[in-house]
Amino acid sequence: MDIEVRIDKESLSIDIENPHRFDVAQVTEDIVGFGRKLGVDLAELQIGKLIPKMIRGVAGCEGGCPSNAMSLARQGFGDFRLSYFEGGILTAVYTLDNNSPLEVKVFPEFE
Repeated sequence: MDIEVRIDKESLSIDIENPHRFDVAQVTEDIVGFGRKLGVDLAELQIGKLIPKMIRGVAGCEGGCPSNAMSLARQGFGDFRLSYFEGGILTAVYTLDNNSPLEVKVFPEFE
């Protein structure tokens, strides 16, 4: 499973080997650190709660996505706009204070 984080034209890719057992704190720190390098404070956005929800939403999408991904997209998360795309891709978009979009995409693992 892959996570792609994009701010403007800069991006960060994170590989999640096991969606059922991953280090949420480390993934959160990687994303917050990425924002920090670009001069953006992402610490207050609850990334540590968003990412596990997104991963659970797309885990298992390899054989057809479970309804919880679409349900999560309808439900949303805080100020993020969530979208589900065919193939099991879940996207969260947040507009930063500088009007730049923060985009987080979670892709299922296709083998």
